[in-house]
Amino acid sequence: MTHHPALSITRDGHVAILSFARPPVNFADLALIESIGAAFADADADRDVRAIVLRSEGSVFCAGADLANANPVADAIAPGERNPFYVAAARLFAVETPVVAAIQGAAVGAGLGLALVADFRVAGPQAKFAGNFVSLGFHPGFGISAVLERVIGKQRALLMCLTGRRIRAEQAADWGLADMIADDSTAGAIDLAHEIAAGAPLAVRSTRKTMRGDLAALVAAQTDHEVAEQAWLQKTADFAEGVRAVNERRPGNFRGE
Repeated sequence: MTHHPALSITRDGHVAILSFARPPVNFADLALIESIGAAFADADADRDVRAIVLRSEGSVFCAGADLANANPVADAIAPGERNPFYVAAARLFAVETPVVAAIQGAAVGAGLGLALVADFRVAGPQAKFAGNFVSLGFHPGFGISAVLERVIGKQRALLMCLTGRRIRAEQAADWGLADMIADDSTAGAIDLAHEIAAGAPLAVRSTRKTMRGDLAALVAAQTDHEVAEQAWLQKTADFAEGVRAVNERRPGNFRGE
């Protein structure tokens, strides 16, 4: 396995703890997502690993992709080819080992998508969840347009995606977006992972596979649609204005062009 310099892996009994750090706001890039996928594959192949904790360093879980400076979906691809960032993202949903995410701060855009890869999310008191794509003049990505409604229902998912509204920890717990709130999200996630790991591992994996159903295939198909929508939207004046507005911390002045 090739380790990304921003990703570290430790073990606590039958629990593998994956930690990433890309200060100051933990932007996601292709290399990081591929490294998390490789770590997931290693965990799946290790019979001693029965649960995974996914966490990050700092005050922000993941601020998504850096659309202003290193947009991973901006590169042109040949007709019929798939975007590498979303190929890597979709593969994360195929992980066979249960995953618990520790969300200590904001999970925004692709960061929300990364949080949704997990089976469970343990939120810290300062956690926030947002799919702020429309505030950028953009379409949701990372499978969010398919997965979010499975977690919180279609209407709430629509509300989040059409407003870009930030959902704080308590409301996230009420909606089921967070499964619990803990003062220390990492400690809470590790505790939950150990509870999962205490079950019979073959039965846990079998049950999880049944209940996740066609999620991985759904995300693979949905990300193809998402990137097609993003491709034309990022050529619009509204997208350029949205990126400027977010960087300048002001509302966008959108013109529908």
